[in-house]
Amino acid sequence: MPIPKQKKMEMLRSLLLSRRFEEELTELCKIENKIPGMMILCTGQEAVGAGVCAALQPEDVIITNHRSHSHLLAKGADPKALMAEIFGKRTGVNKGKSGTLHLAVPEVNALCTTTVVGGGPPIAAGYAFAQQYRKEDRVTVCFIGDGATNEGSFHEALNLASVWRLPAIFVCENNLYAGAQRYDQHTRSHNIADRAAGYAMPGTVVDGNDALAVYRSAQEARARAVAGEGPTLIEYKTYRWHGHGESDLQLYQPRDEIAAWQALCPIPKLRAEMLAEGLIGRDELQELESRIEAIVKDAVRFAEESPYPEPGEALEDVFA
Repeated sequence: MPIPKQKKMEMLRSLLLSRRFEEELTELCKIENKIPGMMILCTGQEAVGAGVCAALQPEDVIITNHRSHSHLLAKGADPKALMAEIFGKRTGVNKGKSGTLHLAVPEVNALCTTTVVGGGPPIAAGYAFAQQYRKEDRVTVCFIGDGATNEGSFHEALNLASVWRLPAIFVCENNLYAGAQRYDQHTRSHNIADRAAGYAMPGTVVDGNDALAVYRSAQEARARAVAGEGPTLIEYKTYRWHGHGESDLQLYQPRDEIAAWQALCPIPKLRAEMLAEGLIGRDELQELESRIEAIVKDAVRFAEESPYPEPGEALEDVFA
């Protein structure tokens, strides 16, 4: 079934916005004391967030991890509020209390960002159970990295999701590194998706740099989930261009490996396909890129001009 033009446009915009958003963060991180805390980016692997979120409905839920900016932007998070939160400002999505590593944007059903490796799958299983219990035609998507698939919580969550046929999609962004450890140093299996067989659920391997292929696979998994056929594990093969964090010198990543993956950048691929199909013109593309540039610059300006929270605000928005 052909992918509608509007969906391709949505994915292209998401790719461009995520990339430009993080390019700005890369530059901001070079300025001492500009942004608090560790900065972890997903530059190079944005097609996963763009394709998966384009396949979802607004009411569907995502549970994500520390490499979350593209997921949140693709799900519809406000770039200004997201940037302000990264700056630790009161106008941020979490009023300056989370920073970049613990983001939550409940208004777009992005309920949790967890830096606990493997912490997301049990939460996703729990929310998918709630959706099933309430008889909602909704799904929960859990984004994890390849390192998280070695945690016991991952296996427990997949087992429970399978037993109860939960409407969950477990998305593994296999970017070849768990921290500074190469994939072949922490896992013997050739594909993460092969582990799905142990839990009697489909496991598929997809080119994570092909936004359209990502979209189709996520759409199929969502259809299975809402039909009551249970969860799916999808492994997207991709690559992170930067280190684990922006202070990481990437001494363990071969230069030729980085260059080879940069040549497989998902943005030119989708852009070229849409130009060839006549879905977008060069002038329209330039206008889109200019709008995104303005959105990101405006987000930075908003964050810089916003106030920090007052100390007493630490006691607000807490359960007890």
